[in-house]
Amino acid sequence: MDDLQFGKRNKRGDWVPNGVLDSALLWAWPPSGARIVAWIKGYIWPWNLLFMASALLWWKLVLPDVAAMRTLGWTWPLKLLAANWVGMFFFYGAFELRYYVSRVQDNRFKYNGKFPSEQPSDVFWFKSQNIDNFIRSFFVSVPIGTAIEICVLWSFANGHVTFVSWSEHPVYLACLTLFAPALHEVHFFAIHRTLHGGPLYRFVHSVHHNSTNPSPWSSMSMHPVEAALYFGVALWCLVIPSHPFIVVYLIHIAGFGAIVGHIGFDQLRVSDSMSMSSHAYAHYLHHKYFEVNYSDNGTFPLDRIFGSWHDGSPEGDRLMRERFEKKKRRLNAT
Repeated sequence: MDDLQFGKRNKRGDWVPNGVLDSALLWAWPPSGARIVAWIKGYIWPWNLLFMASALLWWKLVLPDVAAMRTLGWTWPLKLLAANWVGMFFFYGAFELRYYVSRVQDNRFKYNGKFPSEQPSDVFWFKSQNIDNFIRSFFVSVPIGTAIEICVLWSFANGHVTFVSWSEHPVYLACLTLFAPALHEVHFFAIHRTLHGGPLYRFVHSVHHNSTNPSPWSSMSMHPVEAALYFGVALWCLVIPSHPFIVVYLIHIAGFGAIVGHIGFDQLRVSDSMSMSSHAYAHYLHHKYFEVNYSDNGTFPLDRIFGSWHDGSPEGDRLMRERFEKKKRRLNAT
């Protein structure tokens, strides 16, 4: 597949897709049945359905029954940590191996024409983005996310929060399951905007933004404080009447789902005749420009509402520069 049929490449070798990004098609006006159907399909397939399936697999095969989770001990928490490590290694590793090591499509459809391994830098441990990102993901973010998951599951098992049964309230829990990705989107936007403020950016979030040319291992390369805030999406289950499965699902949306914005390619080659859209461009623009597209904007147009949306067009560049100039003048006036 020729990527130049779908976009253009600049002198640096960076690829830009034709057209502009849409945000939250569900709310577009006037309403359109075809657009709503397309939004529903994109909301469920492929990513959220995949994360739902992985959460169900963990619920059935990794976690014990709720009664066994009343005590912390070592057995089930370590088993969960091991499963999360293994899951992350193979899921993220598969994308890294196929598209960044084997390079099955070279840099076709790759936003940044270079690969991280070609850009050693002192900002990374061992001057390697790949090694740095892997260590931070594996030994910082996954353990912190798992610790939060364990604490919330333990709270459910001990009756410290409202436990809703599937047998008694199947419709409510089904709706909550469907809403979980939207909850993650709102949570992520809130903590992400917060992390871009002053000292929090300088001492915490800048660790993640060192990867201006993100790859799969960049997805969860975070400072411990950011990892705690990010996986803190599961803490909403402490105040929303819920079920432990929703906790696992939210952790999987956050953990496995982080890869969606960091793949680095617009289209992923599946076979010689088939490819799939990554939906990564909006977040790639965030890594490129820092102060745009704080959320996925798939369900709610949060960046449009708060004035930080960039649709990838020259007009988006112009509006961004205007915001930066206003911010600079405001800072100079103080």
